[in-house]
Amino acid sequence: MRFSIYQDSLIGARASNQDRMGYCYTRDSLLMLVADGMGGHARGEVAAHLALQVAASVFQEEARPVLADPPAFLDRALRRAHREILRYQDMHRLPESPRTTIVGCVVQHGRAWWAHAGDSRLYLVRGGQVAMRTRDHSKVQNLIDLGMIDECDRATHPERNKVLNCLGSPFEPTIEQGGDVALRPGDTLMLCSDGVWSALPESDLLEPLTAESVLTGVPRLVAQAVGHAGSLADNATALAMTWEAGANVPALSSDEVPDGAITTTIAVGSIDETAAGDALTEDEIERTIEEIREAISRTGGH
Repeated sequence: MRFSIYQDSLIGARASNQDRMGYCYTRDSLLMLVADGMGGHARGEVAAHLALQVAASVFQEEARPVLADPPAFLDRALRRAHREILRYQDMHRLPESPRTTIVGCVVQHGRAWWAHAGDSRLYLVRGGQVAMRTRDHSKVQNLIDLGMIDECDRATHPERNKVLNCLGSPFEPTIEQGGDVALRPGDTLMLCSDGVWSALPESDLLEPLTAESVLTGVPRLVAQAVGHAGSLADNATALAMTWEAGANVPALSSDEVPDGAITTTIAVGSIDETAAGDALTEDEIERTIEEIREAISRTGGH
């Protein structure tokens, strides 16, 4: 596999960053994830952190070096993450469980599959246009689907932040699947939290991803989302991957990954250790993001 990849996250105007992002890959399979801890519930950042850690752990168990069934993997990984969040609630005797949205995508054999719960989105950008995107699990999206409001009303609707599906709620989540899509050279897959897509019109969302490589386009996109939202800016997180970009674009080759090895930006340890520990501090989050940026730059700017 040859691809360019980059991720970035900004706190915006919030008191803490409850978004989490990451990716991992073997010689023949790539997993990308973005989770948005829900601020209306306690410890949303813990739910997002657990969701990524659990999904990455399942990927490490099953990608040898490919996943036998990517859609089944995505469903299994996200449902296991949901159960671990509920277990965290039980272990800490919390009156309410932490909750998070999530979107995940697997790429292998030149094809992409994805799954999501909530309003974190995946976009497939092809030829400068949105070829596909996930459907939000939200009150406003339902109203749009029913023809009760127009798409242009989304940003100002009083219930625009009401999410109807997530990991960590008392109810079993709906894991909505997408794909199987054959990727073309130059296709870009972007996963993002609502702090990115809700802050910008679609044309502004696409421009950084089509005018330049994801190495510079992703941080510019995230910064634009925060800047445009101003004092109302939510946490803004984006992870984008361009498949088989041009020869002049810095890219990773998974052929460099040794047999049986996995490269990852997601720390995967004991789930019990994560559940028993405290949430990451803001300084730790910012240090982790900066370390990821530096590591990406050292490996050729992906």
